[in-house]
Amino acid sequence: MTTTLSRTVLVSSILIALALPATAKTSVATGTGGAVATISEPASQAAIAILNQGGNAVDAAVAAAATLGVTDPFSCGIGGGGFMVIYLAKEKRVITVDHRETAPASFTPTVFLKDGKELDFEAVVASGRSVGVPGTVRGWHEALDRYGSMSFKQVLAPAINVATQGFKVSENFAHLAQGNESKFAKFPATAALYLRNGKAIPAGSTLRNPDLAKAYRELAAGGVKVFYTGKMARAIADAVNNNGGSITLADLSNYEARLRQPVRSTYRGYDLYGMPLPSSGGVAVAEALNILEGYDLKSLPRAKAEHLYLEASRLAFADRNAYLADPEFVDAPVAGLLSKDYAARRRELINPAQASVQAPAGDPYPFQNDVSVPLRPNANKLIAEGAHTTHLTVSDKDGNIVSYTYTIESWGGSGIVVPGYGFLLNNEMTDFDFSGPAPNVPEAGKRPRSSMSPTIAFKDGKPAFSIGSPGGATIITTVLQTIFNYVDLGMSMPDAVNAPRLSERNGMATDVEPGFAGSAQAQALEKTGQHWSKETEEIGAANALVFNPDGTVTAVSEGHRHGVGSALVQKSAH
Repeated sequence: MTTTLSRTVLVSSILIALALPATAKTSVATGTGGAVATISEPASQAAIAILNQGGNAVDAAVAAAATLGVTDPFSCGIGGGGFMVIYLAKEKRVITVDHRETAPASFTPTVFLKDGKELDFEAVVASGRSVGVPGTVRGWHEALDRYGSMSFKQVLAPAINVATQGFKVSENFAHLAQGNESKFAKFPATAALYLRNGKAIPAGSTLRNPDLAKAYRELAAGGVKVFYTGKMARAIADAVNNNGGSITLADLSNYEARLRQPVRSTYRGYDLYGMPLPSSGGVAVAEALNILEGYDLKSLPRAKAEHLYLEASRLAFADRNAYLADPEFVDAPVAGLLSKDYAARRRELINPAQASVQAPAGDPYPFQNDVSVPLRPNANKLIAEGAHTTHLTVSDKDGNIVSYTYTIESWGGSGIVVPGYGFLLNNEMTDFDFSGPAPNVPEAGKRPRSSMSPTIAFKDGKPAFSIGSPGGATIITTVLQTIFNYVDLGMSMPDAVNAPRLSERNGMATDVEPGFAGSAQAQALEKTGQHWSKETEEIGAANALVFNPDGTVTAVSEGHRHGVGSALVQKSAH
């Protein structure tokens, strides 16, 4: 769906808007009209510029995402994939666009085994073998074509400008490049872009990416087919195949996005819409909230309530790991897992005074109302999952909302920049279990299980808030904990987003952020037997919108994580 309305004037006016002096970066903004929250100021400005030109939330989301591909290339970009949840206000309906990467046709369940043993995880990551067929461009095309009002040419203009003019490298960007020096050094096109004499590009320097600007210009001129056929597709295939992988031009030209029904659940008067399989996020968040719903959390001391949050998360992860995978390959018991009666059964396993160790998977099949006799798979071990993704959320003056998480998987993906086109390729195939039997083993054409959890919540039929985060499997706990903080602990959304994150994924210890262990909050939880992982790092970089009763909207980004986020509204409330 595109308009021909004076595109040249429109594009040039967007560039003028982007060139205007920016206001001080802020992680919380309230106002009217449209709103956006991302982790990048240029990306948030791109969204507002598109909204100011009459674009809708979908147009603005793609503009922001394309700009994040320039400013935050180690976590997202057109070499990856993602999940978009869209609320269409006029039709009062929610749809999702699944543009998760797929396994090449050459894949088999033993692709990550040699002589029966699993290949080294890090070695697989930094190779063509980890690269799935990218879905981002097809996803953007489907979203714009069906629900947008602008063309690729219009929405890519801000990102082309940033890639051409350059942007200032932040401390966070330099730190991430430094952590990837050895991976990036393996690939000449990557080293040329992000390293200087073998060392990470320093903070404060200006980084331009003319090759990515060229890639975006080609997409702007030729549309989606430019990426999946022809010179760019050949360059992608060559980059993968020259580094130990196997992707064909047929794999690329055959790639399809999927429009899927959202996962719908309820929690304390809210209607929640999340991402369905192959993302496990919607189901896992809903199951954990269903378990928590049986407690009067508001009446409990914070430590008791947080203990229950951790235990509910542990149970949901046991089920996620055992049952969930690409629905085109595995008949997962989603209805059973989402059942309130099943949640009541799982809740019986929680001791309100004592942490459990590792929870077993439950049996959701009797709660399915399913007359077939399904197989009951075994619970499976936790697999490593890249923690490096980005989430953005946009609304427009008409009430349309986009909650969008997209990724190239690990920081810097596979490390392979496509020569001549300036974007990193994903390492999404390492989201598969390397060995089976398990629902999430590699197979040709399969989408690896994800944890991305873009969510939109409604109350009394009206939008209430949107939330999402990057962070691999910690995405699920970040979204779950932010909802718990906001709904149950009564925090404001900025406080809910900025509170210390605790990520319990049915492992031997709960992941926490630096500085949490030893705090009064930690000590109170330790009395129930909860304990913390020794390795600490930031968990997630969430972005949210809150739709206030007075008609204003509050955009909320991180106040301290990931170098502080960027929240903007079209018209500030005074």
